[in-house]
Amino acid sequence: MNYIFDYIMIPMQLIIVFFTLYYFILAFFGLCKRHEDKITTPKNTFAVIVAAHNEEQVIGQLVENLHVLNYPRDLYDIYVIADNCKDKTALIAKNAGAIVYERFNLEQRGKGYAMEWMFEKLFSLKKQYDAVVVFDADNLVDTNFLMEMNNRLCKGEKVIQGYLDAKNPNDTWIAATFAISFWVVNHIWHLAKYNIGLSSVLGGTGMCISTDILKRFGWGATCLTEDMEFTMKTLLIGIRTTWAHDAIVYDEKPLTFKQSWNQRKRWAQGHFDVAGRYIPKLLVEGIKRRDIRILDGILHLVQPYFLILSTTFVLLSYVYHIVPFYTNILYMVLPIEVWTVIAIGQYIFPAIVLAKIRANWKTWFYSLFYPLFVYSWIPITFLGFLHRNDRNWSHTTHTRSLSYRDILLSNSDEFSKENLLSKQAIK
Repeated sequence: MNYIFDYIMIPMQLIIVFFTLYYFILAFFGLCKRHEDKITTPKNTFAVIVAAHNEEQVIGQLVENLHVLNYPRDLYDIYVIADNCKDKTALIAKNAGAIVYERFNLEQRGKGYAMEWMFEKLFSLKKQYDAVVVFDADNLVDTNFLMEMNNRLCKGEKVIQGYLDAKNPNDTWIAATFAISFWVVNHIWHLAKYNIGLSSVLGGTGMCISTDILKRFGWGATCLTEDMEFTMKTLLIGIRTTWAHDAIVYDEKPLTFKQSWNQRKRWAQGHFDVAGRYIPKLLVEGIKRRDIRILDGILHLVQPYFLILSTTFVLLSYVYHIVPFYTNILYMVLPIEVWTVIAIGQYIFPAIVLAKIRANWKTWFYSLFYPLFVYSWIPITFLGFLHRNDRNWSHTTHTRSLSYRDILLSNSDEFSKENLLSKQAIK
């Protein structure tokens, strides 16, 4: 080694090379969806659970949407958790036809606690269900959602995440870039991992969990990112989270940069919290079981650490151009031509995804701002690390009162006429 800093900088560069290749190669596996022979006979019963905190502006549209899913009505029930609500959420949900449970607990605040409370109530009922499906109050749901989840449950999958779409992708440039990021991740991360047998990650909404898993191992996920915590909890015992690409849920995206910042900061805090508690356990268990899926779960958890490391390296590289203080091995490990292809790929992959989903011209225009959204993750991640032990839950206000019919009309140019007609089950 030529410099004393090589002991730090060479391992740092090797880590960057590894993760760069990992992300780049993985993305290719998510560009196409494998053919699947689906089971179309309804068999499983579902408890559809909606977690709601002061959601009177959107809860009615979701409950009405859930009543007209393309699934036998006697095989699923709709439950709404009115969690510490001070508005008319409970009344509106009840009038819309949901079974409402009101919860008041100001000490244990947050969706994770509300779900744990609801699961206990659910399992004490005389009527039992094969699986629970969880939505957020601001969501709208594709009519075939339960049919898709039934298909996966019949094939033995136990923890399943649905496709996270956007119900308001063109409201503002923030909503648009947020939506683009979800579409891209859906393909080059979730679908890619499912295609090669790795574990996906629960996304907080549009998720389906077999009740036998919940009864055997409990929920126990109450941090700021309860979805990721439960994902790692089940992965630790060898149960991977699978991906249902055709089970679509439409999620409301933030309208302002401040809303986006606060929501992502909370995610970053929760991510670091889960990573600190689960990486050591996953490493031990993955090695002991020789399970690549468990070890790959570690790679998901270290993502924000990698962002901090790579950002630090970029800043140090500017110093390097003034005063060389380490040995640059990036181009020794990978030729500059490979780095060029990878650099171009980070712009090509999102474009391919937008083309696949038949994005409209507004989305293509807003995609010009997508790099700004991506790079804003850097300060958010640093703040998330600094506040990783802060577990105060903050609520994101939802105001986009849309019906499922509105979603169909706004997306009509993105669907074939046959697909659109098939979704006109809404009364």
